[in-house]
Amino acid sequence: MLVTEFSTEVVAAPERFALWEATTARSHMSNRLRSDHQDDFRARMRAVDLGELQVSALVFPHLEIARTAKLIRQSDPEVYLLNYFLHAEGALSEAGGDAAIRPGDLMVMDSSRPYSGVVRTVPGDWSHLTVQFPRRLLPLPEKTVRSLLSVPISGHRGMGGVFSRWLTDINARAGEFAPADLPTLASVTLDLLASVLAGCLEADEALSPEARRSALRARINAFVEQHLSDPALTPRAIADAHHISLRHLQQLLAEDDTPPAAWIRHRRLERCRLDLANPRLKARPIQAIAERWGFTNPTHFSRLFRATYGIPPRDYRNLPPKACANRQWPCAE
Repeated sequence: MLVTEFSTEVVAAPERFALWEATTARSHMSNRLRSDHQDDFRARMRAVDLGELQVSALVFPHLEIARTAKLIRQSDPEVYLLNYFLHAEGALSEAGGDAAIRPGDLMVMDSSRPYSGVVRTVPGDWSHLTVQFPRRLLPLPEKTVRSLLSVPISGHRGMGGVFSRWLTDINARAGEFAPADLPTLASVTLDLLASVLAGCLEADEALSPEARRSALRARINAFVEQHLSDPALTPRAIADAHHISLRHLQQLLAEDDTPPAAWIRHRRLERCRLDLANPRLKARPIQAIAERWGFTNPTHFSRLFRATYGIPPRDYRNLPPKACANRQWPCAE
């Protein structure tokens, strides 16, 4: 299963903390846990399984965490754990250093090194997102990463901002992904993280050319997704925003055999298709959906949609659920 949802409220209050301990030991790694709310520990987790890489969203009221040398000797998955703190604060100690946790921070931890910390949630939805993956998958030497363990990295600006938005989108769109998307999602996540860490150390040379290219492509992907509603989004605007030539942009997209303008058009059509298949948007006019995603000419939009999906947008919106279930049409996941 690609997405797994879990809540401690499936058992009685006195059993909730023990259930959380057992579940997170399986889904992540064994830690020594304590909470001020152990008598009624209300917590949730959503895990998106991307093969060897897992993205999880968690929320709990308060938790003290310790990974001891004894626990490491007993079991070490040899993974990195990246935390993006959305609505949480606290403190973390690892590798001889102490750091405060604030909303918007990114922090990397290593399962092979002892650490301890305390996390308290602040008002909001998910308290933090985590990415867990084998160390060998990160295209950076371990000694390069070691100096950044438990060092706060801003998730508000630069590559940290791009990466945090990417993780937020993976969690928000978890139900939209198909198994065929997993390799791309995992690869982009790793390359983006490598670019964030290398940039912190001013060590971009530590990245392979392939990782740098993938990170740039991921930044471009994120930029396009954020600006699809802008009719002024063009290949030239994308190239200028990333300080590259139009030819360089074309070369990046040539790997997928897709011209930049066609790629933008396809992403806009996909967003329209998903909105048309969304029952909650049934009352929204088709023209309003088209305009929301950058199509200002209704006739042109209808013609493009029909050429792409073989059916007019109005007929697509009215497809019976059975047609989607039988995959007769490319309906929303």
